[in-house]
Amino acid sequence: MQGTVDGFGYGLVTPVAAYLMACLGGALGLRCTARAVRNGRSFRPGRLLLGASAIGSGIWSMHFIAMMGFRVEEVSIGYDRATTFASLAVGIVMVGIGIFVVGHRGATTMSLVTGGTITGLGVASMHYLGMAGMRLPGRLEYDTVTVALSVVIAVVAATAALWAAVSVRGFLASLGASLVMGLAVSGMHYTGMAAVSVHVHEAVDTAVAGDPPAALLAPMLVGPAVFLLLAGVVVYDPLRAAGKPDRQAHTDGRAVPRAQARRPAAGGERRAAVRAGSRISRRDPDGSWSD
Repeated sequence: MQGTVDGFGYGLVTPVAAYLMACLGGALGLRCTARAVRNGRSFRPGRLLLGASAIGSGIWSMHFIAMMGFRVEEVSIGYDRATTFASLAVGIVMVGIGIFVVGHRGATTMSLVTGGTITGLGVASMHYLGMAGMRLPGRLEYDTVTVALSVVIAVVAATAALWAAVSVRGFLASLGASLVMGLAVSGMHYTGMAAVSVHVHEAVDTAVAGDPPAALLAPMLVGPAVFLLLAGVVVYDPLRAAGKPDRQAHTDGRAVPRAQARRPAAGGERRAAVRAGSRISRRDPDGSWSD
């Protein structure tokens, strides 16, 4: 018997919340990657590891927030804990490999294509492994063409996001890259879900293996959400984001903004400084110098 699938059980609430979570994880992860590429070898492994964890947690949270709205009207759905956690680990590891490629090789064409491909495949692997953790009295069937399209979307959008993160500077560029990354994850997810059909067994038992969605997913999403919020505090400098100077130069023992310290003094101030700080010499008739 063919099951009736509904991917929007809570309307637009789950898609919007899922997209925002994917954007948050993408923003943090891509900013860490950009800093690792531009700031030489200073804290590079730590930044890349934090970036991989942020993106991996973001895409995993996005997937399961969206799955809270997934329904099959004829049956109940459960989730296997081990497979669900394994999907998180796979997502972080594969995304981490892609980010480390770009972080260590820089914004070359080969590194972006390689890193974007691995990152996109990491998004897709996390998604389909998470789907494998579903437990219901029936079986899931996938349309091959639509699945392939979902993987292509993930790879292309992830590559574009990595390129924007390491090649274009500025707040708007970072925001745009995170939106593209969120689009990659959300587009891949819902395209992949469009490939799903459920064949329900004729004689079904209402009790299913695994934990129900609300009991399993809601508590599990707390950890990644808290991690992303804490990572945001570490990664983003409030003064830099507000356009204020984040460093100060010291002049005459007083701390002044760097821009002010670099500003040339007015003509009168320069002449006064020269008269006060320099010695004026003249030559005497006998050929000697005196002050």
